[in-house]
Order: sequence, then C-alpha cells, then structure tokens
Amino acid sequence: MASISVTTSHSPEQTTPVRPAALAEVLAVGTHLLVGQYRVELGSGTWWWSDEVYTMHGWTPGDVEPSLDALRSRKHPDDRARVVRAATEAIRSGRPFSCAHRIVDGHGKARSVVVTGQGRRDARGRVVEIAGYVVDVSPTHKEALERESQRAVTRAFVSQAAVEQVKGVLMAVHGVDDVAASQLLAEAAGEAGVPVQETAAQVMRALSKAGGVGPTAEATLAGAFAAVRPVARPRAHDAQLARRREPARS
Repeated sequence: MASISVTTSHSPEQTTPVRPAALAEVLAVGTHLLVGQYRVELGSGTWWWSDEVYTMHGWTPGDVEPSLDALRSRKHPDDRARVVRAATEAIRSGRPFSCAHRIVDGHGKARSVVVTGQGRRDARGRVVEIAGYVVDVSPTHKEALERESQRAVTRAFVSQAAVEQVKGVLMAVHGVDDVAASQLLAEAAGEAGVPVQETAAQVMRALSKAGGVGPTAEATLAGAFAAVRPVARPRAHDAQLARRREPARS
C-alpha cells in the first residue's frame, strides 16, 4: 500500500474529502507519493490549489495566482495539447477522468503526474465545478527505470557468463587457448546467423539437457552447435521493420 502525503489545511468547504487510502489502492504502488487537491469554479473561473500542487510545480503558495494559464506554463510541450483536450472533455461532460502527463517545474526538471477529477452539476444539470487530485508519480517512474537498468545489467552478466562457459568447454574439448576458443565460437555464431551471446546460451542449454559433454565430448559439442537456431522475432517487430523499409511516398 502506498504512503500518501496529503495536506487538507486551507481546503475550501466545497472540496471533495481527501481519500488517500482509496488513491493508494487505485495506484497500487508502494512508494511515498505527493498528492495535492484542486478545484475550479467554471462560472467565475476561480481556481484553488492545495499546497502540494504549488510544490510539485516548483512554486510556493502565493508565488502565483492559481489559474489555467499558470498550469499550462508548466506542462511539458509534448503533452500540452493532450492535457487541454482532456480538460475540455471533462468540462463538457463532467464525467470522472484521469490524465497522466509530464510537467516541468521551475528548475527545469520534468516530473510525471496524474490528474484525476470529476464535475459537479447544479440543479439544472450544468457542470459548474471540477475538483480532484494531482498525484506526483515521478518516484514510481524512477523506481521502474532503476529496476529495468538492473535487469539489463543482470541480462548482460548472464549472457557473458554463457559465452565464457562455452569458451571453457571448447578449450577443454579441443585443447585450444582462449583466443582460439573465442574465434571458434564467433565462427559458429556467424554460420548460424545468430549473435554470439545467443549462440552461447543455446549451446549451454543443449549441453545441460544432454547432461554434459560426456564420453563423446566432440560429437556432443558439435551437436549442440548444430542445433543453434535464430530466435523467432514477434510479428509486430517484423511489421515495424517492413514499414521502415518502405520507400517514402511523395
């Protein structure tokens, strides 16, 4: 469950009560997140922000007057049009909405936020107010990048380990040195049309399945290399390559 930091001081009476537990459950993350509130009265164009909204945009309360123009000035240029479309639809329909996008704070630092909210209608059914939350999810993005980086490092170590293992087998079976073993592996990979790391991984899997090289070491090793095959690519990947190869149309 996420740890949510929410301040309710200076909150106007009309603002929807804060429900940090519900937000944490929806976000399903285990990171401390900064959550702010906002409210805009559509008739007068009056905005209200909690202190957290100022903070995540790089302001302190009182630095700027809450407004759409102030928020727009801090939206990431690549996301600005999409956010405007989402806001326009929310004002028109009044239905609950959620929009993930990037902002750029006063120090030029990009942050990832999620804005949620919904409209309130008057007795005549007109949408007169939009209120909701702004959640700074930058920490979760950072954690995801760190996890992916660690996975990439792990994959690199595993791939290199397989290469070194196969070289060791080649050296033992054929009585060659490290340089010659590397050359044999590279030549086999080239003949199979498979990268060296993938070739080594497939050879080691084949040897493991065979229970090792055994008494017929050369034949077993040769069979493992002969079984190396290119890894099938997803069809979506082939489609992307095909599109890239298409000649540009005038």
